[in-house]
Amino acid sequence: MSLGKVRRMRRIFRSDGKTVITPMDHGVTLGPVKGLLDMQGIVDKLSKGGADAVVLHKGVAKAIDLGNLGLILHLSASTRLGPSPNWKVRIGSVEEALLLGADAVSVHINVGAEKEPEMLETLGSLADECDAWGMPLLAMMYARGPNIKNEHDPDIVAHIARLGAELGADVVKCNYTGDVESFRKVVKGCPVPVVIAGGPKAETERDVLEMVYGAMKAGGKGVSIGRNVFQHENPTAMVKAIGKIVHEDASVEEASQCILSER
Repeated sequence: MSLGKVRRMRRIFRSDGKTVITPMDHGVTLGPVKGLLDMQGIVDKLSKGGADAVVLHKGVAKAIDLGNLGLILHLSASTRLGPSPNWKVRIGSVEEALLLGADAVSVHINVGAEKEPEMLETLGSLADECDAWGMPLLAMMYARGPNIKNEHDPDIVAHIARLGAELGADVVKCNYTGDVESFRKVVKGCPVPVVIAGGPKAETERDVLEMVYGAMKAGGKGVSIGRNVFQHENPTAMVKAIGKIVHEDASVEEASQCILSER
């Protein structure tokens, strides 16, 4: 890994090699959903809670003050209104990310979708550009398409995580498989750091914290959780609770106290 990548990775991953990322690129796909109406406000709450980095599209990144938060610039997009929502196309460049002071870039790949070949081509070429510029690449790897029965299937998740690493990603984001043992196999089979996605809004905050705890016990290097943080009644407390598990090896009960103490 180049010196530039190493330095930028340190702005996202703390000295313990772990990270708490909050993706907030949902405005492109879904519009101004709950929690993302006031972007400066939510960024301030996440910063107060101790998040390490956020994922944003370039327009929002230009418009708000991130303070000390790391910036991961998202370079792919689609909308739920289009004919092929699972086809993520490239909408930015590594050079743009550098000009915006980004610490990494990210790309979303839906393995199993009709346009999988085009998305894999994008991942491979973007990885080459990131290597040339010393920019870390986060690959958001999901299994979505007509032949995917369960996107949390351990064998499928292990495959797509390895795929992201094989095509040049420096960090892979994927779904949690539901238990420590199966996710440990995902992590073992992926030669780059793995962070978990948060998925749809969970029924309870404890469900989220247990997922984070399990992923970390399995060897995960952190989280990239959006809706279960920014749509929480207290995003500051929620990201603080997640951070206690990720960075302090806290139990679910200990982390829950961060939220309960704010009520």
